[in-house]
Amino acid sequence: MDNSKIEIVVIDDELEILRLIEKFLSKSGKYKVTTYSNPILGLDYIKQHGCDIVLLDIMMPQMDGIEVLEKIMEVKPKQKVCMMTAYSTLDKVLKSHKEGATYYVMKPFQSLNILESKIIEILNK
Repeated sequence: MDNSKIEIVVIDDELEILRLIEKFLSKSGKYKVTTYSNPILGLDYIKQHGCDIVLLDIMMPQMDGIEVLEKIMEVKPKQKVCMMTAYSTLDKVLKSHKEGATYYVMKPFQSLNILESKIIEILNK
């Protein structure tokens, strides 16, 4: 991996969201973006390799994003995770916060620039 690039792992069951995020973030040359539509494969990658930031969808059919978050925090307790959701409920937000996520972004994105601003905010904390 090019150490000058910020590594971002995106886990979302929506392929169009994955393509959109990867294309947008990769074009600047500042980010190495790895995407997974299968949360189990994404989790395995994070466990083995780690990354700077995980962008994680809350609602996925194979494994709930909260469960993925719990498993990430078991092995990488300082991992920076930003939860993404179009179906935010207070219960899910509180549960993800309890499990270690302190960053959230709502889908659909008003602008991908907002997503990049969130990434910069997370990196600076």
